[in-house]
Amino acid sequence: MKNFDSVKFKRLVTIVCAFSLFGWVAFRFSAIGAENAMKVFNPSRSAADVGAPVLAMTVSRQDGVITEPLAVKNNRAYVSGSRVSNLAPGQRVGDGKIISVSSSIDLDSGMHVVRTAGVSDGLQNAEYRANGFFVPTYAIVNDTVYVVEDGFARARSVSVARQDADNSLISSGLQDGDVVILSKVQDGDKVQVK
Repeated sequence: MKNFDSVKFKRLVTIVCAFSLFGWVAFRFSAIGAENAMKVFNPSRSAADVGAPVLAMTVSRQDGVITEPLAVKNNRAYVSGSRVSNLAPGQRVGDGKIISVSSSIDLDSGMHVVRTAGVSDGLQNAEYRANGFFVPTYAIVNDTVYVVEDGFARARSVSVARQDADNSLISSGLQDGDVVILSKVQDGDKVQVK
């Protein structure tokens, strides 16, 4: 027990610990140097140097369709007040079309009545055709998309006119030729479009 409390023993332990720490630091620096010399792929270093690889699309004004689901039975459908503004007479629904959309609520159902003609019973889609910028709905978060500017991701506020499960129609905030990022990024990230 005396040997462990001695000053010599404590000095020896301190020296061994110091040399071990110095050896580990030297090893890590030499390993990193060897990695760089061999050009071993390091994803985080590569992302910092050339940018993180992202999926992106170049947008341009084009014709497209946004759909609104309708459950039709006997050429009638019932929709909530939040969805009624997405429907209008003349819109195509399958092989038929919408004839009228009630502006008042049906007291029996508590919903707005949509009358159709030539539409089969079951779940159908009312089509809204438009010309504009169509972007996948998942690429928009809180009315913001990320675009590539000089190799960096930049947040851009947009106005969404309509959307369905797959696509959104952007009414303002984008221009022809903008590159919209479809991958998850943050404002200011260096990116490389794949």
